[in-house]
Amino acid sequence: MSASTPGATAPDSSVPSPRTPTLGPPLSSGTAGGDGADITEGMEEAYWSVHDGAVATATVREILGGLPRTTRRIGRLAWRADPRATLAVITCQLASAAMTAFGLLASVGVLRELFADGPTPERVRAAVLQVLLVAGLLALRALLDAGVGMAQARVTPKIRTALEKEFLRLTAHVRLEAVEDADWHDEVFRAYDRGLFYARELIGQVVALASAALGLAGTLGVLALLHPALLPLMLLSVLPVGVAAVRSARARFHSFKRWNALQRRLRVFTWLLLDQDAAAEVRSDTVQTALLDEHDRLITRIAEEDTRLREQAALLHLTGRGVGGLGTAVTYGALTAMLIGGWLPLAAGASAVLAVQSGQAALTRLVDVAHLVYEHALWVTDLEAVLERCRGLQMRAGTRQAPGRVATIELDDVSFTYAGKPEPALSRVSMTLTAGETVAFVGTNGGGKTTASKLLAGLHEPQGGTIRWDGVDVRAMDARSLQRQVAFVLQEPVRFPFSALANITASTGSLTDADPDRALAAARASGADQVIARLPEQWNTLLSKRFRGGHDLSGGQWAKMAVARGLYNDAPLLLLDEPTASMDPPSEHAVYEAVLRGRLREDQITVLISHRLASVVDCDRIYVFDAGRVVEEGTHAELLARDGLYARMFALQAAAYQPATAPAVDGAPAVDGAPAVDGAPGVDGAPG
Repeated sequence: MSASTPGATAPDSSVPSPRTPTLGPPLSSGTAGGDGADITEGMEEAYWSVHDGAVATATVREILGGLPRTTRRIGRLAWRADPRATLAVITCQLASAAMTAFGLLASVGVLRELFADGPTPERVRAAVLQVLLVAGLLALRALLDAGVGMAQARVTPKIRTALEKEFLRLTAHVRLEAVEDADWHDEVFRAYDRGLFYARELIGQVVALASAALGLAGTLGVLALLHPALLPLMLLSVLPVGVAAVRSARARFHSFKRWNALQRRLRVFTWLLLDQDAAAEVRSDTVQTALLDEHDRLITRIAEEDTRLREQAALLHLTGRGVGGLGTAVTYGALTAMLIGGWLPLAAGASAVLAVQSGQAALTRLVDVAHLVYEHALWVTDLEAVLERCRGLQMRAGTRQAPGRVATIELDDVSFTYAGKPEPALSRVSMTLTAGETVAFVGTNGGGKTTASKLLAGLHEPQGGTIRWDGVDVRAMDARSLQRQVAFVLQEPVRFPFSALANITASTGSLTDADPDRALAAARASGADQVIARLPEQWNTLLSKRFRGGHDLSGGQWAKMAVARGLYNDAPLLLLDEPTASMDPPSEHAVYEAVLRGRLREDQITVLISHRLASVVDCDRIYVFDAGRVVEEGTHAELLARDGLYARMFALQAAAYQPATAPAVDGAPAVDGAPAVDGAPGVDGAPG
């Protein structure tokens, strides 16, 4: 057999070789990275900070324009979650605002009686009823506010619960190609981490916004009743306060976003001092001093930046209060002129002062909450966009269920190309798999082996050609039912943080129900029985250090658990994608013995994907993949006799086990007579 690479040709001397870049020596001193005037430069924006500080660039019109839309959105969510509680919130909030306005009017009555003509004792006695009315209105308002809080407490958790259940239900069943898209992944995590949180927070913020808006409206209404001329005076007093509040809120949000970026930059270095995976190398290379020096440099810069931002905020606040104070002074001066001129009774003037103060507080609160609502609504918009996108990415649903037994699975001219990739991962692949046989997929990296297995598992749908189970196109079947009839064991299995038993039964969709005999048989066949037997509580041992008393496994032990999980599934199609890559040779041999000769289900179709060709020699049929195509198929002996790609790959692997002086066959290192490894049987002399 020749070990030469097929299609290899001598280089053409007439074609110029590619230009090789040259590298000069570095400077004697450098930086750890990103050392500009703004030390946040060069930091990638984290998914959870995309909308932080959005109000710092939004206009007042954008903020105010978005409030009705946000209020309607939250209202719909609340109504779906609990209509009665939502109605209670609205009713109590409106009534509370009315009590505020009535209380202000009643205060006007108190002042009118106190400033009326006559002896003081008489005026005080006349004001008692008005005082009692004010007290009653305040008490009623307190009760109504409590009602708002109680109704809100009922509806808020229900909104979060309903949204989270819908979010996880939709994202858990999107097609695999969506999950493999990095952009989709970022969007989903942003929506889960931020969107769900702020959807809950927005309830209270919208209620507070409504309270401030209604309070301001009530105050304006009272002033209009006292004297129409008081309305422009109110605006003269309140608008400077509002402008100052807007500027202050924007500066605060900008500072917050900047602070986040600075802290993330610092954590890049400090986390290395705490990271478990980096600990050994950090200590062996004595990198601690360098990391600590970089930490000191950065934290000094951050402290300077923090001081600057705080001083700027203090000056802005002082300016805002100064402008607001000037407006208030002008307002009070105008009120004084109105009182002196007899345009306004003294009692009404005193009430106007109360109303102006109440209006200023309400507007400041309105501005602050409006900024929060605007920014947090962006996160909820993200969440709703992700939910809508996921609805269009759901796996195929249908009434036809995949069968629990299958005689043949046919791939007919199947092609598939991953999104964003110029070349197909599979191109016109055809094969027939028969119940009871073991088939191997081998070949070059990127040849299409794993893609073919994903198509067989129903994780992807063919973009060309068809896959049929006993003559029925899989696209006519419900996708989830098809996936339930496939056991898929991957090279890097999921390490479920559950008990040992639940790690095996999870393949059937349950963490609590088990078939004891089947579980034990699967564990024995995979070699996981010895792993479980050595655990402190055996089947009931939690396999995660995140739990008190939890236990962790090595990579090879997890691989055995994964094989046991696949065998326990008892599905008509078993796919094993490099399942033994992290196992020692005896364990690998035991697993292949179970898969090839000790199968738990005789009518099962087993597909083994492996780079170790010695493990597939006993398979009933071997398919050789290269560049998305099946270039060879047959038994091990037939493929060796063809002296093609499989034979060359097998000879190269077998050569690694031969002494350097071993005689060559057809120019390739000898294969015959190679010793078995750790008791594994030799294959045509190659190690098992």
